[in-house]
Amino acid sequence: MNDMNDMTDQESESYPINEFQLTTTPNDFNISTIISFISSNVFKIPAFQRHYVWDIKRASKLIESLLIGLPIPQIFLYESGKNEFLVIDGQQRLMTLYYFVNGRFPRKDKRSELRAIFDANGSVPDAILQDDTYFQRFNLRLDGLSEDQPNRFNGKNYQTLDDSQMALNLATIRNMIIKPVASDDEEGGAMFEIFNRLNSGGMNLTPQEIRMSLYHSKFNVSLIKLNENTVWRERILGKDNIDTRLNDVEAILRTIAMVHSRKDYKNTISGFLNTFSNSTKSFTQEDTDFFKDLWDAFMVACEGLQVEDFRTGANRLSITLFESVFYAACVSSVEQRIVNIPPITPQFLTLLKADEQFISTSTGKTTRKESVVKRTDRARLLLKEFIDAQ
Repeated sequence: MNDMNDMTDQESESYPINEFQLTTTPNDFNISTIISFISSNVFKIPAFQRHYVWDIKRASKLIESLLIGLPIPQIFLYESGKNEFLVIDGQQRLMTLYYFVNGRFPRKDKRSELRAIFDANGSVPDAILQDDTYFQRFNLRLDGLSEDQPNRFNGKNYQTLDDSQMALNLATIRNMIIKPVASDDEEGGAMFEIFNRLNSGGMNLTPQEIRMSLYHSKFNVSLIKLNENTVWRERILGKDNIDTRLNDVEAILRTIAMVHSRKDYKNTISGFLNTFSNSTKSFTQEDTDFFKDLWDAFMVACEGLQVEDFRTGANRLSITLFESVFYAACVSSVEQRIVNIPPITPQFLTLLKADEQFISTSTGKTTRKESVVKRTDRARLLLKEFIDAQ
């Protein structure tokens, strides 16, 4: 039998950028406006962006360039909503400006912690900014032409710039604002391509890393905890170590999305997961708790399994098999909003993996809507027949 899709195949679709209509609008914002946008959370820095890494000398050179009128590289922004712009490229420059105007420079050993604080608040609270544990004074460190010709800005901070402070406030930076035509990108494909192509952080981002940032919700955060379930890690995945690139989390998202929103599936997993992730921003705490209980109950139902039971030849979890079984076992609970999961046995999985109808929809073009619907319905029917025969 051909191997059913494993974990590595689940996001094989790509989005050619020329399929999308994009609008790109240049805007020259002055520094005062940019600082206001950062402070009011109009400019958002996605969580997958690395934390602040510049040293004070490099940061000082950026400020000097603006003070003397030199152009600096443009900022790329993604317009994600009304008065909401995600920073695609330019985080280091924007944070340098933010820190300088506030007169504080982050200590190197506190930057990861500060990033978490910034993510939680959208800015750094004043109490933290003034805490010398986290910050030092931001006085410019600039070399002069010689010992006899020191740099006139060396040692200055925002408050001591005198007349040059206004020059800095009014200095402009070109911002390129990118936005797909709304009706043209309902599944968020263009967004992924834009972030991957324009972000200069040097890391090829996984779809789930982008998704966790762009569609931030309590539900999506809860998936991190679900990924720690012992049965899931030991008896299904067979992996002790958490995948830092979030591929395991994506598998959980996919299974829950399928049982919750299969009717909305079109023809790509990526687009389906984007749409579902975005919809979870409206989930209540009750919704999030329900799916946690559902996941935990399904894991209890799988306690009698061994790691090879959800594999079909490859040495990895078969995601098509797993999502189908999850759907079969859990869809009634979702429909009735009462968690009641039947035991999942090795015997049932052996039966399902040998079923020709299930195999035909779990190999080849597995992400077509017809294949998705047929294999999940087939798994549900076979599970019912298996239980009735006991």
